[in-house]
Amino acid sequence: MAGTGVRVRLLGPVEVVVAGSPQAVNGLRRKAVLATLALHVGRVVSVDRLIDVVWGDHLPATAANTLQRHVSYLRGVLGEPGSIVARQPGYLLDTGPDSTDVQVAERLIELARRSTDGHEQVKHLTAAVALWRGPPLADVAGSAWLEEQAEHLARLRLEAERSLVEARLSVGEHAGLLPGLERLVRQHPFDEHLHAQLMLALYRDGRQGEAVAAYRRLRDNLREHLGIDPGPRLRDLECAILRQDTAIAAPAPAAAAVAPVAAQLPPPVPTFTGRTAELAALDALVERGGAVVVSGTAGVGKTALAVHWAHRAAARFPDGQLYVNLRGFDPAATPTDPARALHGFLEALGVPAARMPSDPDAMVSLYRTTFAGKRLLVVLDNARDAEQVRPLLPGSPHCLAIVTSRDQLIPLVVTESAQPVPLDLLSPGEARDMLVRRLGERQVAAEPAAADDIADRCARLPIALAIVAARAATNRQFSLAAVAGELGDLDAFHAGDEATDVRAVFSWSCRTLSPPAARLFRLLSLHPGPDVSAPAVASLAGADGPAIGPLLTELTRANLFTEHTYGRYAFHDLLRAYAASLADEAEPPAEQQAAVHRLLDHCLHTAHAADLALHPHFSAISLPPPRAGVLPERPRNRSAAAAWFSTEVPVLLAAVPLAARSGFEGHAWRLAWAMAGFLHRQGHWQDWLGTQRIALAAASRIGDQAGQGHAHRSLGLACSRLRRYDEADDHLRRALDLFTDVGDDAGRAHTCLNLGQLAERQGQHQQALTHSRRALALFRSAGNRAGQGYTLNAVGWQEALLGNYHSALASCGEALRMLQEVDDVQGQADTWDSLGHAHHQLGDDRRAIACYEHALELFTQVHDRYAEASTYVNLGGSHRALGDLGATRAAWRRALTILDELGDADADSIRANLDQLDASRLH
Repeated sequence: MAGTGVRVRLLGPVEVVVAGSPQAVNGLRRKAVLATLALHVGRVVSVDRLIDVVWGDHLPATAANTLQRHVSYLRGVLGEPGSIVARQPGYLLDTGPDSTDVQVAERLIELARRSTDGHEQVKHLTAAVALWRGPPLADVAGSAWLEEQAEHLARLRLEAERSLVEARLSVGEHAGLLPGLERLVRQHPFDEHLHAQLMLALYRDGRQGEAVAAYRRLRDNLREHLGIDPGPRLRDLECAILRQDTAIAAPAPAAAAVAPVAAQLPPPVPTFTGRTAELAALDALVERGGAVVVSGTAGVGKTALAVHWAHRAAARFPDGQLYVNLRGFDPAATPTDPARALHGFLEALGVPAARMPSDPDAMVSLYRTTFAGKRLLVVLDNARDAEQVRPLLPGSPHCLAIVTSRDQLIPLVVTESAQPVPLDLLSPGEARDMLVRRLGERQVAAEPAAADDIADRCARLPIALAIVAARAATNRQFSLAAVAGELGDLDAFHAGDEATDVRAVFSWSCRTLSPPAARLFRLLSLHPGPDVSAPAVASLAGADGPAIGPLLTELTRANLFTEHTYGRYAFHDLLRAYAASLADEAEPPAEQQAAVHRLLDHCLHTAHAADLALHPHFSAISLPPPRAGVLPERPRNRSAAAAWFSTEVPVLLAAVPLAARSGFEGHAWRLAWAMAGFLHRQGHWQDWLGTQRIALAAASRIGDQAGQGHAHRSLGLACSRLRRYDEADDHLRRALDLFTDVGDDAGRAHTCLNLGQLAERQGQHQQALTHSRRALALFRSAGNRAGQGYTLNAVGWQEALLGNYHSALASCGEALRMLQEVDDVQGQADTWDSLGHAHHQLGDDRRAIACYEHALELFTQVHDRYAEASTYVNLGGSHRALGDLGATRAAWRRALTILDELGDADADSIRANLDQLDASRLH
């Protein structure tokens, strides 16, 4: 088992390190078994001996079986079944030479003992002492034998420390010894050997009086507590100090150059711009110390930020600034070994080669010891993972480490309390400023639109902007518009080598992904954006939710995908283009088509469920079943359905044209139908119009008459809202013909109802009533209670507009009962508003106000913003009729706010009413 890369550490808490990564050993008795085997490494320990050490007098009946289970567990921790060998009469730890820190310490102490060179002795003993991490075997108390071993190892440490002091005194390092020596003397107040070394170091440092005082303190303590005097060696040393004997003078120091203050930072980027918030965050962390993780996607400017800030803050770290490129994501080199980086840092800090430890643990200890009491800045650039970084973190609270990585390095945030500083794309203003810094104000100001176009095509990614700016700067004869026109694909973002090739830079991150995560990254390019939820990702990939979570975590940790808000994921356009190119290379067309099919099924079935939750339809459409692997979401109530639509509308608006151009025309028109109600209620009428035009073209392409009918009807409603009445009438009459041709009576009834609404908007109230009564007859014929309720409300509303208010109350009252019976909240809200209007016209404004308040409560539930605004207008009218101008003003202002947010032209008339109201108050 030699050379396994396993080390068992006993000089402190018991632990195992495998390939540089600490592995937890759980359980006191398991640690005791491991410690016993490790203290006999390479030798057999009998079962009886192990049981006696581990359990002592508290021997359980199942000790032998339990010991076997402990050994099996420890083999798993050590990573190799053969690490613990069963050999009569017990077990043997077979992890090779130097596989315990005790072995290493003993070897280094022996090398120092044999050496006649003081510097060599210092080197070996420094490395040996650094292996102690605290009291040895600190967490296996309770075993008498192990406690004896702990005492032995503590004595070994003291002997090594004494020998190290002796060696350092021999090479003239007395001044540097004093802090550590004083600590040792406090820990061992009666140790004459240590006191002699302290006295000698003080004397050689020119502090004769303090040396004598140290002797006298020891003498007094010995007399008081032990009743003895110091030994002859110490008394002789006191005399030599008093007479300033040349025999105890310091050895002549070897000529040595003073180590310069480390200043390893690479030059800053002259054109660095923006990042005000991130720079402020770094400024705030200076006094806190510790570690900062600057993470972000490839090419986002992590190194530029870290180096720029490090130069700006260098004066606050007067003892030096260290830098290393850890090459965590470098195609031309393997990641830098932490030991190699440590060696470079120690050299920069002036540690001579003779004192440079060869053992990694000793090197870490010396590194942190060197930092003690100093203010140093360490920049650890391009880190691969937390394990590469941990040994390089300074231990001093006055030092700061800035780590940059494409990985979020969450383990460092968890275990080392590192502060995360995530780096996003540049803002539009920062992107323009970057172009100005690189091209000059004049060129950018001459073509501002082209400059903004370049920023957008570069996704505001700093590396892409730098590449394009370099092309523009070296070809001043080209206009910025011409440069922008070249940016059609990723090939345009290449400046001559891998470091300045966006495609290559992205590839370095992708190489770290597991195969399932890499496949998901490719498939995500098929999503139309702008962002996506985890359930939709699961359907796209054909995987269940629990399986997709770890893959999304892997992509976000690699900063190839960003969770920009809780549960919503996205990547910028250049990463999307790169993922699409990988998909074209690796994913067969049939698999890409199947993935798009699953995604559209997810969108369609979830949108349909959400629409029904908000507004149970009295005229529904049928959906084909979703494909295997699709898990549509089921909003649990109206609020959840409205929230889902509010979040997903941008995705759905992109999904409709995706379906139409991908051969899924049925999905295109059905998806447009499912989202029409929400777009209508939220006042997104242009989006409503646009999606329905795509839906009509898609349904026409496949000859789907029912789909064409639904699209024409919805287009008629949208055009009516936009006051394009002739177009609305044409679409609605085409819909009526199509529904008649396919025998869809519910569709015909709906369309007649919509024709009535269109006539009403044009002031043709009698014609509107005729259309509504025709619709009512069709709904009654079909036995459709919800349809009858809606249409009776329309009849009542139109009767009120014709002045038949009592008839209106009767019709609307019957409508309300029907709609309450079928629990249609939207219809109830509409009907309460109609009842309020009738009562207002009859002069009963208190009852009208009560009706309007009922309507507002229900409109809020179904998120019908336009109807909510309309009812606020009506409510204000009733308050005005009662002379309550304050309540009138409040209701109209609320209506105005909503209409302004919707961009509706009716806002102007409400604004005029408010102005008139304010003017009347002044008179």
